[in-house]
Amino acid sequence: MMVKRLFQGLGKEKKKIELDLRSALRRRERLGSVDILTILQKEIHRVEQNLQRIDEFYRKNLRFSDRLSDRIAEVGGSWAFIISFLVFLFAWMILNSLILAGKAFDHYPYILLNLILSTLAAIQAPIILMSQNRASKRDQARMEIDLEKDLRDLHVDEASHRILLDLRRDLEAVKKKIGVK
Repeated sequence: MMVKRLFQGLGKEKKKIELDLRSALRRRERLGSVDILTILQKEIHRVEQNLQRIDEFYRKNLRFSDRLSDRIAEVGGSWAFIISFLVFLFAWMILNSLILAGKAFDHYPYILLNLILSTLAAIQAPIILMSQNRASKRDQARMEIDLEKDLRDLHVDEASHRILLDLRRDLEAVKKKIGVK
């Protein structure tokens, strides 16, 4: 999908990880220390950069209407909105039932209030759905990046396991040469 256009394929990544691990092993032979942690930190940093790129990509070209719908969804889904709306409803009912009892502009069963509520719901629902659709696309891209990271981790584990098996074989060969069991 979108992520495929933004990032490199996994085949190249797998080979790069394996080469990095093998070069780390060669450096270990020369220098006496393994810097596999550095390789893993680079992979983590690369994944974090990819996630930032996705967020930037989905926020970069937002139109005014998209930003507005995101803001409406953010406000409409908050406790502050729910509480303030409940206060408004109770104030409307108290005002029309008790305070303006004889001169109420919206008598019980509050037909005007029902009209306002249904209009608000009819306008707010599609706006929130638009915002959720955009968030869903962004989340899908993030999930693909997470899958890419998991596959990369699996390749790191596989390459590490191969290196350990090679070391074990080499150790067995050395043991045979010197006659140690």
